[in-house]
Amino acid sequence: MIEVILPVLDEVQAIPGVLAAMPDGFTPLVVDNGSVDGSGALARRLGAKVVDQAQRGFGAACFAGLQAAGSEVVCFMDCDGSLDPQELPRVTGPVVRGEAKLCLGARSAAPGAWPWHARAANRCVAFELRRRCGVQLTDLGPMRAARREALLELELRDRGFGWPLEMVLSAAARSWSVTEVPVSYRVRDGGRSKVSGSMTGTWRAVRDMSTLLA
Repeated sequence: MIEVILPVLDEVQAIPGVLAAMPDGFTPLVVDNGSVDGSGALARRLGAKVVDQAQRGFGAACFAGLQAAGSEVVCFMDCDGSLDPQELPRVTGPVVRGEAKLCLGARSAAPGAWPWHARAANRCVAFELRRRCGVQLTDLGPMRAARREALLELELRDRGFGWPLEMVLSAAARSWSVTEVPVSYRVRDGGRSKVSGSMTGTWRAVRDMSTLLA
């Protein structure tokens, strides 16, 4: 089994669909990051393993899931319905086969799924990664896979929105092979993304990532 770490903050509308779509060989590990809509309780009722992380922050939730996981290979994926769990084998494939140590899903967005400000910020970050580190990525994708012990050895410290970027920067600094594969990106199931759903969310992500790039 490959565990799929799902950071959750008030995703009660999307959770049933995400959990139901998990492909064979993958099991969800939900990290409830202080939801007030009953997301964690719902995930438990649906049979998912749930970890409570009181410290707010995307990175804090991801790290708690990484610590709680037990599978050799782990995945990270947003739990808002924007990503298709059925595409997880595509992302884990290069890691399982030893072709890459870190694989990201490069998003192909449906109309209305990815606001212009979030897309522009993401492209800037990807450009900086190519320029500074030689990592050939087009997207700092939220669906990704790597071996758990290797990720722990990176000793990632960011507990906010900078976590995904720090992972790639640290991997590049250690000469990891990093690749990406295409995945679909849909309009999320209810609510609004904490990052791309508003200019404020995008600004916070850019602020956290700019600190790391500096």
